[in-house]
Amino acid sequence: MGWSSWNNFGPDINETLIRDTIDALERRGLKDAGYTYVNIDDGWQRYKGSRADHPLEVDPVKFPSGMKALADYAHSKGFKLGIYSGPGVDTCAGFTGSEGHADADAKLFASWGIDHLKYDSCCSHANAPQAEVQQVMLDMSKALLATNHSTVFHACHCGWANVWDWAGEEGANQWRIGQDISDDFNYPGNREKYYFDVLDMLDRGNTLTHFSGPGHWNDYDMLIIGLDGASKQLVGIGASDLEYRTHFSLWALVNSPLLIGANINNLDAFDMATLTNKEVIEINQDALGQPASLQWSSADNNTQIYARQLKDESMAIALLNRGTSTASITVSMREHLTVPWDVYRMRDLWKKKDLGPYDIPYTTEVQAHEAKVYRVWKVACTVGC
Repeated sequence: MGWSSWNNFGPDINETLIRDTIDALERRGLKDAGYTYVNIDDGWQRYKGSRADHPLEVDPVKFPSGMKALADYAHSKGFKLGIYSGPGVDTCAGFTGSEGHADADAKLFASWGIDHLKYDSCCSHANAPQAEVQQVMLDMSKALLATNHSTVFHACHCGWANVWDWAGEEGANQWRIGQDISDDFNYPGNREKYYFDVLDMLDRGNTLTHFSGPGHWNDYDMLIIGLDGASKQLVGIGASDLEYRTHFSLWALVNSPLLIGANINNLDAFDMATLTNKEVIEINQDALGQPASLQWSSADNNTQIYARQLKDESMAIALLNRGTSTASITVSMREHLTVPWDVYRMRDLWKKKDLGPYDIPYTTEVQAHEAKVYRVWKVACTVGC
């Protein structure tokens, strides 16, 4: 959980922005909610172009105090600092990459105190054979391990080369399952024949849940909550408050890393209430680490039920309405969740309201583009029930 600079700012980043973001995360209560990683994406590097022409250095204009001082500041405030690079000659934004220098760069990042590395192979390896992509990711994974410095390793390959098949075995802690997210809930097709909206990403993940677990996660890309169609970098017209809340609910249930992509200072009260819902975050952070999977879908796929087991033997469920009008959804413990519970109780995690106990299937109305999220517990049956 944390924040990443790319979705809102692209390469237009600097030391003041990152320090201000750290302060804002603390001031607005997001640190207390669990958002502790502050990840600097592409654009921190001094030079563009080949390593043969330029060394990998921090831009002294954007980051005059240097990256170690920034990491020290983050650590002093209880945060962790992330950084970005890639295995190509240059990065996605054209800055100096790490090709042929994984060992040296891993040592450099460790010397700065970096806690998270997003290693993005989008450019020079986008259409490369799978074996080549695996090798460059493995090179950096081994290099990070050799430093003996604890670093979260994000093998970012936009859902190409079957990255979910092998990234965990190579030591990656997260990997992107799809192309870049757009600031849309359900855009027809793919913007610019590339970007995935919220439902596109969810559908891609439905067949990949078994690859995700403690220490190695399917990454559904950064959160778009609070962008409101005004991102300097990301395409998309924005979504409604309800759609952003549904987006957050789904990312939480499928165990995607929760990385805010908006300007923290621009988040309004509804955004903050969405991002700091402790009971929904608790689902995302549950120690069992079992992601939600699709349990049932209507014939037209407009209404769906997602569910996952939690460590305390309760279940988390989401009733999703993908359609354009309000719909009634019924969930049965035995039929849809395949648990032999005759009596159960529920808690609506957005309304923060306890429900039940029930001994019949539960039915509720769900608005268009809404996901109602519940935590469900078995109730021991007593004589006569």
